Amino acid sequence: MPKVLISDALSETAADIFRDRGVDVDYEPGLGKDRDRLLSVIGDYDGLAVRSATKATEAVIAAGKNLKVIGRAGIGVDNIDIPSATAAGIVVMNTPYGNAITTAEHAIAMMFALVRKIPQANQSTHAGKWEKSAFMGAEVFGKTLGVIGCGNIGSIVAERGVGLKMRVIAFDPFLTDSRAVELGVEKVDLDTLLARADIVTLHTPLTDQTRDILGRENIGKLKHGAYVINCARGGLVDEEALKDALDEGKIAGAGIDVFAKEPATEHPLFGHPAVVATPHLGASTREAQENVAIQIAEQMAEFLTRGAVSNALNMPSITAEEAPRLKPFIALAEDLGAFAGQLTETSISAIEVSYAGAVAKLNTKPLTAAAVAGVLKPMLSEVNVVNAPVIAKDRGIAIAETYRDSADSYESVIRLRIVTERDDRTVSGALFGPAPKIVEIKGVEMEAGFAPHMLYTTNDDKPGFIGALGAALGESNMNIGAFNLGRSAPGAEAIALVAVDDPVTDELLEKVRAISHVRQAKALTF
Repeated sequence: MPKVLISDALSETAADIFRDRGVDVDYEPGLGKDRDRLLSVIGDYDGLAVRSATKATEAVIAAGKNLKVIGRAGIGVDNIDIPSATAAGIVVMNTPYGNAITTAEHAIAMMFALVRKIPQANQSTHAGKWEKSAFMGAEVFGKTLGVIGCGNIGSIVAERGVGLKMRVIAFDPFLTDSRAVELGVEKVDLDTLLARADIVTLHTPLTDQTRDILGRENIGKLKHGAYVINCARGGLVDEEALKDALDEGKIAGAGIDVFAKEPATEHPLFGHPAVVATPHLGASTREAQENVAIQIAEQMAEFLTRGAVSNALNMPSITAEEAPRLKPFIALAEDLGAFAGQLTETSISAIEVSYAGAVAKLNTKPLTAAAVAGVLKPMLSEVNVVNAPVIAKDRGIAIAETYRDSADSYESVIRLRIVTERDDRTVSGALFGPAPKIVEIKGVEMEAGFAPHMLYTTNDDKPGFIGALGAALGESNMNIGAFNLGRSAPGAEAIALVAVDDPVTDELLEKVRAISHVRQAKALTF
């Protein structure tokens, strides 16, 4: 019988579910805070169920010789060393949608607390004062609510804002025009949102692209007297710049539920009269905690007893029987998606995955999920092959699959088509043995493997380009691993895909873009 340790304060319903599904369970909330004891006992368990207190570090994972799955009751997995878990063959699961309504409602509660000065008035009244005139507030009716990140949680906040008769504007690179209309929001760019919004609320994951999205420069672009709410992730807001803006009166108030460093027992914002601060309470309701506890117990039990995988961050949702056959095609689909995603700079309205040949007869759902995850991951780090289709749907991105019996020159071909606001691009790939390769880009045929570091260019097919590109690479001391070139027709558009030994620098990209007839140059990583 598989055995699971619950080391954080999950609802005891989770323990009941494990037992009902034939899984032995030890319910020890608080054990996760005792690192030494956790290290001494974790080797006895097949599964570890946690919230945020337990730190599933490299050392814990190394000690968990029998661990097969780690389940996080909630969405954030900052407390789990996913690369170490993956290397050890441990599935990492989370419950990304169990607390969406709760977190959205907390953001709305923060908004009312700020504009009506409720915490300050509460403290004053409890102190026996009656300072009615000191706490003049404002209505949210008719005000402009700016939502940064309009995915699962952000879209709920947007809908609540519309219900409060606010003007709602949203910035999200993946929000389509049709989804914006469905939500009743106006889709805008970030600068427009910052300039127009009376209240700005953040609902985006923390990635390299979103870190300090409200940094000093963007805070300076905010409308004078605006309010800022962050119930998403610490690190999205430059906290020092926020304090300066509050001190200067540029920002009227801030509602902060998450901090760059947690637990935050000391902070420059603490005690500020215009700040409402809570200790990461976004998911802290009875309903949300019950939901995520039930979900993680069901997922882990299904995995341990039947081999089913759902909401995994480091492996696809496939059966044990399908895995050996699907694994190379999953890698190909995800690489094709990553290729397309890194080249996509505007809102995506549709993703179409076409299967030709033998692959069309397989279970293609995990392949499509892998392709969609690859497309979205450059902007949304928490995307995985399980939740990618749901995230795409939340953003109004249509997903389609087509099938064809013949793959022409290859046994199997996967073709990915991305439709954006200003472009419609395709990329196709095939397996050469177990190795995935690109066989077509925008109708241009070539055979190019994937490498950790690559340079992609499009250019007019004119003499001298290859020499100039080689010179630019040489001047940057960049060694070429493979060079693949194709063109649609003589003198028309040409595409180069170059594998290089080191990361492509911004300096090199500028050199390449300066070459005559170059239309586009991008650094790619796989």
